[in-house]
Amino acid sequence: MDAQRILDGLDPAQRRAVTETTHPLAILAGAGSGKTRVLTRRIAYRCATGDADPRHVLAVTFTRKAAAELDSRLRAFGLRDLPTAGTFHALALAQLRPIWQARSGGMPTVLSRKGRLLGNVLGNTRRMSPADLASEIEWARARLVTPDHYADAVARHGRPVPVDPERIADWYRRYQQEKRRRGVVDFDDMLSEAADVIERNPTVASAQRWRFRHLFVDEYQDVNPLQERLLRAWLGDRPDLCVVGDPNQAIYGWNGADADLLRRFQVHHPGAAVVELTDSYRSSPQILAAAARVLDDPRTLAAVSHRPDGPVPSIVGYRSDLDEANGVARAVRDNHRPGGAWSRQAVLVRTNAQAALLETALRRASIPYRMKGNRKFLDEPDVRDLLDRLTRLREPLSTTIADLRTSVDLQREAALADLTGPGADTSEPPTQELLESLHDTAVGRRLAAFDEVIRLGEEALATDPGIDSSAFPDWLRTVLLDDDPTTADAVTIASFHAAKGLEWEVVHLAGLEDGFVPISHARTPEAQDEEVRLLYVAVTRAASVLRCSWAATRTFGEAAVTRKPSPFLARIGAATRQETTRAQPALDAATRVDSSRSALRRDPAVAAAAEDAARVRAVEEAIRRWRDEQARKARVRPSVVLADRAVSEIAKALPADLDTLGRVAGMGPVARERHGRTILAIVDGAVASTG
Repeated sequence: MDAQRILDGLDPAQRRAVTETTHPLAILAGAGSGKTRVLTRRIAYRCATGDADPRHVLAVTFTRKAAAELDSRLRAFGLRDLPTAGTFHALALAQLRPIWQARSGGMPTVLSRKGRLLGNVLGNTRRMSPADLASEIEWARARLVTPDHYADAVARHGRPVPVDPERIADWYRRYQQEKRRRGVVDFDDMLSEAADVIERNPTVASAQRWRFRHLFVDEYQDVNPLQERLLRAWLGDRPDLCVVGDPNQAIYGWNGADADLLRRFQVHHPGAAVVELTDSYRSSPQILAAAARVLDDPRTLAAVSHRPDGPVPSIVGYRSDLDEANGVARAVRDNHRPGGAWSRQAVLVRTNAQAALLETALRRASIPYRMKGNRKFLDEPDVRDLLDRLTRLREPLSTTIADLRTSVDLQREAALADLTGPGADTSEPPTQELLESLHDTAVGRRLAAFDEVIRLGEEALATDPGIDSSAFPDWLRTVLLDDDPTTADAVTIASFHAAKGLEWEVVHLAGLEDGFVPISHARTPEAQDEEVRLLYVAVTRAASVLRCSWAATRTFGEAAVTRKPSPFLARIGAATRQETTRAQPALDAATRVDSSRSALRRDPAVAAAAEDAARVRAVEEAIRRWRDEQARKARVRPSVVLADRAVSEIAKALPADLDTLGRVAGMGPVARERHGRTILAIVDGAVASTG
């Protein structure tokens, strides 16, 4: 293997990163700078020059896919022996297996799912789900926080939790005790025990450090203190460590990662060298300019694009979340080249819950898509349990959905009452802030998932009115495409987090609203900074085309909530230098929508969406005027006359007869009988007024 050939095609910074002789070494690799290329070539170069023995090289990655990619690239260099590559957990398990075998003659049971055990720990409480408790325990374990210090750590980090931290600490303590009683371990136990064995047993430490003498770590900004402890145990007092990462892509602080380990690498490792890669081979200059403005940090070196010029990123505002979803579907089709691949495009959102409307819009537009992410909607524990119950029911789906809607409404009222406290006035509709606060809790997320089941159930009834409840889960699995990487050519829908490490020619960023970007629970300066980096990650997934959108109203449950564009959109708008698409935070919501709609009319690709939005707005406003007048006469709240959700859904559906009106979500039989013909007349008049 010719060492000089390994350096072919590298730019000066990449070449230095590959050949640098100082240890330890940190390589700061910006988005699209060739991080994996540099990491694999550094390993190959050191092996080719005799500076490292491949049999004693350990490369640590965060996913099995990354480990396989690294292994494949190293094979291509023709190394006689291949280094060991794997994730922290896989490597820890390999280290512990012979120790466990010698100690007890077998492997302990590994908890791949904590749900059942945590359910027993929680008992009958409904204030916290097993999934949310698992997240809290995993965050604490990652930060080396014990149950006794959990409450202090939550306060110190400003971490939002749904119940009293002391109560969570008690559940955490009982979970640890229950594992010991049953003789089982979870994945965090693997890491901590692997580190314990090395720290306490000199023989094991010596053998481990003899085997792995040259350590390489990918995505080092995502390492948490527990993983760093294990890494330090493997390393010992030796300096032969090379880490690769990007502080601007540190987006897992909420899950325990500590990017300070990379940012201050030379402090943590005195005498270390740092090499920065600032040339980008992924994104156009226009997209990199927008990404730099998102960071808005003068300390960040501007990336130099090696791609040709492309279109400036665009920003589009919509009247509602439904309009936005349809507009995104139109834009996806417009960016699809005849005979080209759908997989060139992705639709990215801040939260998984935002994906549902986009799925529906793409499905109705006959655009193939697939979901990307570890937790699909149907795999959400609450949704899975609900569908299991439905499978056993033998009654019409229409009855089940009606009962579920009533149950969800009652649970939402109770949850809102818990948030407002005793003595609050419940006669007034909940405020936008209160609804968003509920949406940000474990209960709110569960109810939002149930809202989506209700919406999909209504869609199933529209296509098959006689469908039985037991057949509904199979209908869902058929309609919602699988998250299968082998799926035929399709557009990817993913969260910002799930998109990290991936790239597409065309990227649509949807739902860029204050409350999502930044997320509403990001209240501390550290959390706000992480939200900025998360948007930076999303922007830099695009190679040629970046399209950003937001909605002026979004539906939470039955309430249509007014939204504002993300404050970060102004940064992207400044980079585009296009006044017609620049976000204007100082304007009121109506003016922003009108400005965005004017921009839409100039774009033929979305002109039809703008016309649809105008029609929906006219119908909704007409119905609300009539409803408010009826409520004033009867001295009741408007929602008593007609639910908010029904108003919005009627405007979207534009029913032409009583049967169609009766199938509208939120439209009960009493309201249909009493007001049906009047509502149809209002719809006809409003549609006619818009031409």
